[in-house]
Amino acid sequence: MATSTSCTGSTLLQPISKIIDLPLDQVNFVVCQLFALVTAFWFRLYLHPSKTSPFIRHVVATLLGFYLALFCFGWYALHFLVQSGLAYGIMIFTGVEHMHKYCFVVTLGYLCFCQVTRAYVFDYGMYSADFTGPMMVITQKITSLAFEIHDVVLSLCLLYRKMPSLLEYLSYNCNFMGILAGPTCSYNDYIAFIEGRWYEPKHLESNGKENGRFKQSDPSPKRDVIQKVCTCALSLMVYLVICFFTRFFHSFTADAINNAAGFGFNGYNADGTPKWDRISNLRILNIEFATSFKMFLDNWNIQTALWLKRVCYERCPYNPTAATFLLSAIWHGADPGYYLTFITGIVVTMAARAVRHNVRQHFLGSATLKLIYDVITWFSTQMAICYTVVPFVLLAVGPSLKFYSSWYCCIHLICVLLVLVLPVKSRRTKQQEQPSSVQANEQNCLSSPHNNCNQKQKAT
Repeated sequence: MATSTSCTGSTLLQPISKIIDLPLDQVNFVVCQLFALVTAFWFRLYLHPSKTSPFIRHVVATLLGFYLALFCFGWYALHFLVQSGLAYGIMIFTGVEHMHKYCFVVTLGYLCFCQVTRAYVFDYGMYSADFTGPMMVITQKITSLAFEIHDVVLSLCLLYRKMPSLLEYLSYNCNFMGILAGPTCSYNDYIAFIEGRWYEPKHLESNGKENGRFKQSDPSPKRDVIQKVCTCALSLMVYLVICFFTRFFHSFTADAINNAAGFGFNGYNADGTPKWDRISNLRILNIEFATSFKMFLDNWNIQTALWLKRVCYERCPYNPTAATFLLSAIWHGADPGYYLTFITGIVVTMAARAVRHNVRQHFLGSATLKLIYDVITWFSTQMAICYTVVPFVLLAVGPSLKFYSSWYCCIHLICVLLVLVLPVKSRRTKQQEQPSSVQANEQNCLSSPHNNCNQKQKAT
């Protein structure tokens, strides 16, 4: 019933909530996303970089983002500012050598604090809207920015760093296009979009010659926006009938909003049509026909997977696979079901990797054998995913263990057996034999900051 939960945000839409018998927080979220979609078209057409300054675009995007956050979450939206403010202070007042680490610990720690208090201190079922959802995306953005600044400064051996202004920083974290449902994106990509430099590299790459800043008309996102909105509508109808596909609705709505604002252009297809998948977060067909656990993860919550790869997998010196899954569990929340899911994911991923490295080459002799291999791995992948994600939905320990016990933990046992019988030396292990480029640059810059360093280049 719509009255079974309280609302932390605006009660303006309470009559609609009662009519359609849905929680008010959910109604607020959907209406705000639809409002953001319409506003995104206005933002692209009437606040185009050729018509207004980056300052105005930053101000409008930020204020609209704050308004939507307050409408959906009420005073809980202040946590967004607190988290962003703490990290910005760290970026300003700490040294670049450790700034990214401090930002990572503080932002992730504050997110965990809010998740724990919401789940265990306050009544978990009191509110249908989860204010920590936007904080998860803000955590990704803050840490990505901190790591970008650290890597650029040390890779170029710079003696100074160019920090974003407070307005640019808040606009990146809290703009109306991604404040409610993301997805995350690169800070450099976002600033290029705001300043009108977003299309230039893509035009140059596609056409082989330089275009003037505004001489060539911007590629239209209309087709992609319509396609994604239709997918949202279909997902919403399915949800209303069988309470499913909510993730599809959130992801495609967020993607459509960014595209409608002109953000997400990624060059052109072979037939000359523009691609708008730069910050897409979901590829449905690749998910449904995934033939490996990795392929499924790479196409589900894409921007989160890239964030985990940048801040953890590529930097962790010991067992990066396990560390990445553990970080993902911490980032998702305090419920034990998340940890059971991602711990299971570690074993399944290692088993899938072992099978691929030891078995796949025997099925590449003909198209028929390859098809047989693909069918077998597709079926195995779908079964493993269904088995793995059950605790993610149940959240509690008891029901999750009861489910695994009903299967006699068979997939756990099979995966462990495959890892023991089919050992494989991962690519990460091979990379560890040589220092990474980030580590090498950091060591060179710290040991000899004035040797072979271009001090005149600018940081991004």
